[in-house]
Amino acid sequence: MEFIAKNTDILKLKTQCAVVFALNNKLLTSAEKIDKTHHGVLSKALKSKDLGESLGKSLWISVPQTSKEQPYERLLLVQLGKPAKAKTTDIKCESWRKALVAINAAINTTQAKDAAVYVDDVNIHESTESTLALATDLALSAEKSQYRYDTTKNEVKLPVLKKMTLVTSDMSAAKRGLTKGKSLGCGINTTRELGNLPGNICTPQYLADQAKSLASQHPKLSVKLLGEKQMEKLGMGSFLSVAKGSDEEGKLIIMEYKNAKNATAPHVLVGKGITFDTGGISLKPGAAMDEMKFDMCGAASVFGAMHALVEMNAPVHVVGIVAAAENMPSGRASKPGDVVTSMSGQTIEILNTDAEGRLVLCDALTYAERFKPKSVVDIATLTGACVIALGSHATGLYSNDDKLAENLLAAGEKTADRAWRMPLWDAYQKQLDSNFADMANIGGREAGSVTAACFLARFTKKYKWAHLDIAGTAWQSGAKKAASGRPVALLVEYLLNN
Repeated sequence: MEFIAKNTDILKLKTQCAVVFALNNKLLTSAEKIDKTHHGVLSKALKSKDLGESLGKSLWISVPQTSKEQPYERLLLVQLGKPAKAKTTDIKCESWRKALVAINAAINTTQAKDAAVYVDDVNIHESTESTLALATDLALSAEKSQYRYDTTKNEVKLPVLKKMTLVTSDMSAAKRGLTKGKSLGCGINTTRELGNLPGNICTPQYLADQAKSLASQHPKLSVKLLGEKQMEKLGMGSFLSVAKGSDEEGKLIIMEYKNAKNATAPHVLVGKGITFDTGGISLKPGAAMDEMKFDMCGAASVFGAMHALVEMNAPVHVVGIVAAAENMPSGRASKPGDVVTSMSGQTIEILNTDAEGRLVLCDALTYAERFKPKSVVDIATLTGACVIALGSHATGLYSNDDKLAENLLAAGEKTADRAWRMPLWDAYQKQLDSNFADMANIGGREAGSVTAACFLARFTKKYKWAHLDIAGTAWQSGAKKAASGRPVALLVEYLLNN
């Protein structure tokens, strides 16, 4: 989708759909101009309460064709609700985002191929760079609204909107915001698509091919792939204990994007990429097992973040590591009670083969040491316990560094991709004690998400590290079952700020 910033008048810019606003039940500047041109048609809609006063309400306005030169074919009036501060045109960021959802939903029901949005003197109350925030969210929302899963479906009605123009006087900030928002939207849609693909298509090899494809389009991105023989030489016995149960070969995928102005140590993202999780020998119940194709959403979020960064040509140095494998119950699969040796040299007693994510992640986290990273953030659909603790609203955040945790939390708040910090106390570590190895891979029923994080913490002592448990936020179930694209926005914001 194409995004353009222009400084022009609503009575001059030719568009198939013009979008104007009411705030606190009063028309903003561009809406007032239309109102005067068409003898009060918008004022009447407000007075009659056809639009309504609730935030995000929209109304198609029928305007008579006054001349052949009339630039707009359709007119959409959108309610911004109450201002964030009395007697101002300041609105909350959340209000703007809700309005954008309504705008895109309305436009996507039409055959309009282009639209122009007139923000006039609207300001984002919480932002020091209001136009940048307006533009970023506009492009992000529009790009996300274009996504439809159609890879394995024959008939899917796709939106026809191809171009959106933001009309504003602050051109420089608008252009930067539109680039950022579009890039972020592309990254989020990449994550959604990978998550939504079925496990028979999105295999470890498929993810490896996607990494190579992305690198072929972006010269500053390089890719390295490790197969099972190479991982065996590195001593990744924990990772291989999961991969060996499947006919699909496990892959460690390393993507490096090097675009920082100065030679700097990278930030590293590590994604759990279990492309399908049966539970292994500790077989899962059959109900909703199809949703275990989403068990690679941590890996998908790494792909999405890398895609967004290269699209916006971000001045950062980032390494993305994806630990990709299937967890299957074959004759070669690990058994409860097996003991394996991780790349770090620590031994692990596998008490439950359905706690496989931490087994592939621990070796990937040890591999990350070679980059001497500024920070490492792993992202994983790790535990059902995190869903019980936080539901689907917040991602669980664990960290061995307070500043890193604060930066991630702040990025989540800014992008409405929120996380909540959970404890990582030594008192929980004793639950991982084993009679036959250095540790067990599960810590019992209590505090399951915490003990999973405590397990990973044993492999991250050489750098600043955070763990994001996205089991509750990576996808939604039910009639609207689909990957969410989280936490790409949080990750990209963190990387851009640090």
